[in-house]
Amino acid sequence: MPNAIRTQTFSESVIREMTRVAQQYGAVNLSQGMPDFPMPAPMKEAAIAAINGDINQYAVTWGAKKLRHAIADKYQRRYGMPVDPDTQLTVACGATEATASVFLALFNPGDEVIIFEPFYENYGPDAILCEATPVFVPLIAPDWHFDADALRAAITPKTRAIVVNSPHNPSGHVFSRAELETIAKIAIDRDLIVITDDPYEYIIFEGEHIPIATLPGMAERTVTISSLSKTFSITGWRLGYAIASPERSVAIRKVHDFLTVGAPAPLQDAAAIGYGFPDSYYQGLADEYRARRDFLAQPLRDAGFKFAMPAGAYYFFADFSALSKDDDVTFAKWMAREIGVATVPGSSFFRPGAPEGRKYVRFAFCKRQETLEAAVERLARLSR
Repeated sequence: MPNAIRTQTFSESVIREMTRVAQQYGAVNLSQGMPDFPMPAPMKEAAIAAINGDINQYAVTWGAKKLRHAIADKYQRRYGMPVDPDTQLTVACGATEATASVFLALFNPGDEVIIFEPFYENYGPDAILCEATPVFVPLIAPDWHFDADALRAAITPKTRAIVVNSPHNPSGHVFSRAELETIAKIAIDRDLIVITDDPYEYIIFEGEHIPIATLPGMAERTVTISSLSKTFSITGWRLGYAIASPERSVAIRKVHDFLTVGAPAPLQDAAAIGYGFPDSYYQGLADEYRARRDFLAQPLRDAGFKFAMPAGAYYFFADFSALSKDDDVTFAKWMAREIGVATVPGSSFFRPGAPEGRKYVRFAFCKRQETLEAAVERLARLSR
């Protein structure tokens, strides 16, 4: 008996595949966006204390009260955005599960969802799994802006939502206030939901992070998704959340309940203290990633890569066409095998078969200084 047809329309994660390729060839892993340095010590200690304190059974399905209130307090304090932790906030097993829960809760078969391209690889499969149709609107290189007329033209009577990821993975583009206001106006005019995916909200070098839910008329039609993974370097803890109106949250919580029951209880308890860190922690996070970005940028250029300097997140989305006429998958595997640096093929951030991604690879700089130095030493082989 064959597997479900829906699973034949997308592949496994190329990002996670390239981590396995890095391990196979002993390459420096600049592919998957997972830090190789320690998480904050107070959160480690809190996790140990939670486990030893027997916080080891199910938490409330939609999230431990302590964490939900910490997240809600953060939004009020940082953005002036009121969030009711009891009716609007659902803690999930990472932003990945939060996104899947949101799509399954809000989209019907045949609905269309607009996704800016290039895009984080989960959005397309998430739409397909709920039998919605992803519709792609290009972000235009080299600065990865969008054309408002192209966005309007992509909307049909079947369109249900627009997905916005800022800071953007893979390009590092930070959507400006003007861009967000344009999206908001279109969403209001056409009665659409906006789903924002904001895991890099604290990792910004130029510009600012503006939750689109704070713009006039957008609170009720926005679903805000984010993660603790990037902010606290805890990608393996799998903690994220979705913020939505009480009515939409009811549906999101139903789906979340039957997907995972709930996120790990002791880790939720420990993670809550992170949002009590002083502002200096968050500024230090951005400053440290800026230094890593600046360290890697020139060696990449010297090696022959071309890219726009990322304004946020922790990736370079680099054009390698001056180095090779190979497609991106062939080039990325050659890089891992022969140069000893693992990247992600650019086509994994585009719709299947799209030619645009075949000249790009993505480098992650969320690494220790010695890891980046080892990568730079190996990248120098390209310019010899």
